[in-house]
Amino acid sequence: MKHSVKLYVGDSLGKYGFPGGHAFGPDRQDAFWKEALKRGLDKRVGIVDPRMATEEELHRFHTPEHVAWVKQKSADGYGLIDYGDTPACPGIFEAAMTVAGSALHGLDTIMSGDALRTFQPVGGLHHARRETAAGFCVFNDVGVVIDTLRAQFGVKRIAYVDIDVHHGDGLYYSYVDDPDLIYADIHQDGRTIYPGTGHANETGAGAARGTKLNIPLLPGMGDREFFTVWPHVEAHLRKFQPEFILFQCGADSLAGDPLAMLQYSPAAHAHAAKRLCALANEMAGGRIMGFGGGGYNRANLAAAWCAVLDEFIRGSEG
Repeated sequence: MKHSVKLYVGDSLGKYGFPGGHAFGPDRQDAFWKEALKRGLDKRVGIVDPRMATEEELHRFHTPEHVAWVKQKSADGYGLIDYGDTPACPGIFEAAMTVAGSALHGLDTIMSGDALRTFQPVGGLHHARRETAAGFCVFNDVGVVIDTLRAQFGVKRIAYVDIDVHHGDGLYYSYVDDPDLIYADIHQDGRTIYPGTGHANETGAGAARGTKLNIPLLPGMGDREFFTVWPHVEAHLRKFQPEFILFQCGADSLAGDPLAMLQYSPAAHAHAAKRLCALANEMAGGRIMGFGGGGYNRANLAAAWCAVLDEFIRGSEG
């Protein structure tokens, strides 16, 4: 049976994470998958095995020096990959390659017509920049997808929507002067949380000014404020009419996350996914990829990601 939505899960993808009780541990995929099975979502999607990216594929976004550095630090198995947030541990290179490779496989699946949407719960590593890891993000799988969409498929005008509690700085600054990367990000105010960026006056640079939308929310804000500002995201996308939509749905914006202070319920994620599917159907031939992003309360990430996946399925059926 052909499914319109493909889900990327598997042992090699679930290995992305850090040991020793780290908030971004390798148990996050399992927490999501148990809830997905409980809800029967596995029967409504096509399950796809992960694959590793090649180093050449990573070079579409990342510098060869960064890829080589991660490979060496992974082999060393100790220390830090970046300036202080992202540990080096054995196998992290291969696991990060699998996150990026699975995203590229999902892109190929959509562009070939074998699926309308894909969801990768372990993905959306939005802090990594072209030349460095950051914030638990080793390689930026979404950046690799964006540059592959352009180089391999000729798709130029791409929307990136991010509702993770943290600002997607790795993507914002990598494309800050790119007028064809339409960016919309709702997050906790950068004055109160890592990485300290994403202020409302950051709207892009040069020819790209106005193509970037940052909506910071104060600590303690929740569904009411999210639903109030969400229409600005839709208006932003409609203004620029993207050909493809990428959605980072980090669950660390839900109430009870140990690293953040927003107070969403899973209804926020469900609404964003539902509306983005409708916009994808309207403007982008239905094409949308979902990435799990952050989330450090396991029950929260399971509920939020399952809500997104359910709306992806409903949106492909309607």
